[in-house]
Amino acid sequence: MNESVIIALLIPFAAGAMLYVVIEELVPEASEGEHSNLGTVGFAAGFALMMVLDVLLG
Repeated sequence: MNESVIIALLIPFAAGAMLYVVIEELVPEASEGEHSNLGTVGFAAGFALMMVLDVLLG
């Protein structure tokens, strides 16, 4: 395999690992308190917006 192919496969894996860590650490802290669903909804909306922008501008 070419080195660029390996790197192209490992970068999305690293991004997914980072997303998992962020969700695992920040969402439980964001769900504490009075407005518990606001952080989760905000994360989901931001993620969806970034995916739409990636497809439209990519």
